[in-house]
Amino acid sequence: MTSGKRVLIVSNRLPVKITRKDGEIAYQTSEGGLATGLGSIYKQGNNLWIGWPGADLTDAEKAGVTQDLSVQNLFPVFLTQQEINDYYEGFSNETLWPLFHYFPTYTEYNPQYWEGYQKVNRKFADAIIKSASKEDVVWIHDYQLMLVPQMVREAIPEVSIGFFQHIPFPSYEVFRLIPWRKELLNGLLGADVIGFHTYDDVRHFISAANRITGLNNVANEVGVDSRTVVVDAFPISIDYKKYRSLAEDANTRRNERKLRQLINHNKLIISIDRLDYSKGIIDRLRAYQLFLENHPELRGKVSMIQLVVPSRDNVPKYKELKEEMNRMVSEINGRFSTLGWQPIQHFYRSFPIHLLSALYKAADVALVTPMRDGMNLVSKEFIASKTDQHGVLILSEMAGASRELSEAIIINPNDVWDFSEKIFLALNMPEDEQRRRMSAMQQTVSRFDIFNWVKNFMDKLTEVKAQQQAMLTRNINTSIRQKIAISYYYGMKRIIFLDYDGTLVPFNKNLLGAVPDEPLLDLLKKLSADPHNKVVITSGRDYQTLDKWLGHLPVDIIAEHGAWYKDHGKFWRSRRDLNDAWKQEIYSVMNQYARRTPGAAIEEKSYSLAWHYRKVENGLGDLRAQELTADMKHLVADRGLQLLQGDKVIEVKSISVNKGRAAKRWLEKEEYDFVMAIGDDPTDEDTFKVMPEGAITIKVGSKISAAAYFLSTSEEVRALLLEMINSPHTVDEAHQLLKEAS
Repeated sequence: MTSGKRVLIVSNRLPVKITRKDGEIAYQTSEGGLATGLGSIYKQGNNLWIGWPGADLTDAEKAGVTQDLSVQNLFPVFLTQQEINDYYEGFSNETLWPLFHYFPTYTEYNPQYWEGYQKVNRKFADAIIKSASKEDVVWIHDYQLMLVPQMVREAIPEVSIGFFQHIPFPSYEVFRLIPWRKELLNGLLGADVIGFHTYDDVRHFISAANRITGLNNVANEVGVDSRTVVVDAFPISIDYKKYRSLAEDANTRRNERKLRQLINHNKLIISIDRLDYSKGIIDRLRAYQLFLENHPELRGKVSMIQLVVPSRDNVPKYKELKEEMNRMVSEINGRFSTLGWQPIQHFYRSFPIHLLSALYKAADVALVTPMRDGMNLVSKEFIASKTDQHGVLILSEMAGASRELSEAIIINPNDVWDFSEKIFLALNMPEDEQRRRMSAMQQTVSRFDIFNWVKNFMDKLTEVKAQQQAMLTRNINTSIRQKIAISYYYGMKRIIFLDYDGTLVPFNKNLLGAVPDEPLLDLLKKLSADPHNKVVITSGRDYQTLDKWLGHLPVDIIAEHGAWYKDHGKFWRSRRDLNDAWKQEIYSVMNQYARRTPGAAIEEKSYSLAWHYRKVENGLGDLRAQELTADMKHLVADRGLQLLQGDKVIEVKSISVNKGRAAKRWLEKEEYDFVMAIGDDPTDEDTFKVMPEGAITIKVGSKISAAAYFLSTSEEVRALLLEMINSPHTVDEAHQLLKEAS
């Protein structure tokens, strides 16, 4: 997986927590799923886990702790109390946590918190930069460190960086509320692979990246500068075998018997959560209360054990939640209890793992009903512990786990009426149905365990990095630029095909706003002034506009994808075999969509029609374009026409018209010893395909192309052309450049 490389795992907390006991420093090892899964990585060789050890230490203590932890392949990032207040308690838990869990009214936007978040992210990034080399793999975890990937990328551009978010990523409409939204997105986009629990999270992230940063994507790949960033779903899981064996342990069995005695062998419902408003604790209690109201025959026959792990109960919102929870538990117990029965056994503390396993094993029904959760591993721990396949899982559709565990009883936690009836259904589910459902879920959880999650993510990171490296060999670097300049120098008869929009000028939302500027006109004059050069502008634009903008230059022009063409100094000519009888019907369809889509416009050319959505709201434009394409497919197929999908445009033209066919006209007229074609559009692929062997073909922007090389922007195209113009003027200079390039 990472042979010959070091892996650096980076998270807010180390898998070891520092505590003080009798004035002495003590180390407590985490038993969490992440520590278990990643233990197979960070403990190997010279790998490293970087994180905060969880205590504010003196300088003298820091040195000793660093030494102690280094033996375990751990590297501490020490934080001051103020940094913890602003970065962790503040921005991470008062801004990101509530907003990412869809509680915008709980969210606080505090510039001081944001400054603290930036400062601590820089601390983590510096720790990585100090430890990592460009050959290493850096895997960064969770919402506390969203700025770190880009910080590391700027310092070590070649390094492999993965980022995984363990909480949900909200929809664009929610995420856009953050004042520092663009900075957070740019921070994450420093990674090569960005992982989430569910496809919904992936979709939300890509939508936010499109709308806020303006970056384009193809499926789940986002183009960032010269890199492709892959955004994908990697559902996290548990150590299935560990929970399976715990359930069979003698201590677990003994604790299970004690639990059953505690509830007088009643039917047992369990719920296990950390104290948090995202966990749906109050609505769960309401549903249970409603269940007891509606089914008096089951009172005294069902008990619920509610385990709530303390969390931040000094924070006002959590304190209020705890008070409301205690009030409801008291109300339910006070209203329904009898001398020999209490409907809820409430525990506000954590349980040791053997007791937790016994709770899972003994339960008839588990309630895992968060209002919003990234994954929720309690559901999977419950499933792994059910060795007898007896028991029913009631699972919130708002938990990431619901995407995998479809055999659970899926509920909307806000619908407490339906929820209460699902409790009744679960308690009365036949044994064979329980076994069928549990067996199917156990197969899923056992197959896709925590180790599979780690492997899948690391394999994807390796794959993406290999793809990026392959692309780098096609990106025009200094060496390739020099070789192109040398080939240009030695060429005695050269032809250069240049697309216009997106190649010589950047994309412009205003269709007529891409007027050639003076530097471009000067560049084209110099390029075409060389008697060895023939410059051909190839464009989908109408010939009248191209003639107005470029007709005064000593260049040849192909317009409307080849329907019109002009040799320098001669008149415009069009293909004689073309007709426009089809245009009225296609225009009518396009116009229907233009009237429904603010910002859309139709451009009519001699032998083609273009439906532009440059000014349409992101997302809506893509949706309408898909609808329009689907609507017109049958129309164009019967008329010998072609649908072209370009950059924010759909064009319909004759299938016999394309830039490649037009370019062949020039290639067939004369022999050339230097041939170059540059374009950014899918229509330029036809040009690349007809170029002779040895031609220099360059795609601008997208990395999927028949072209030999890639450039990122129109600015880079201009720079390359300038280099060619200023190529060596003597054989000695050419030989020197060739030596440097090789």
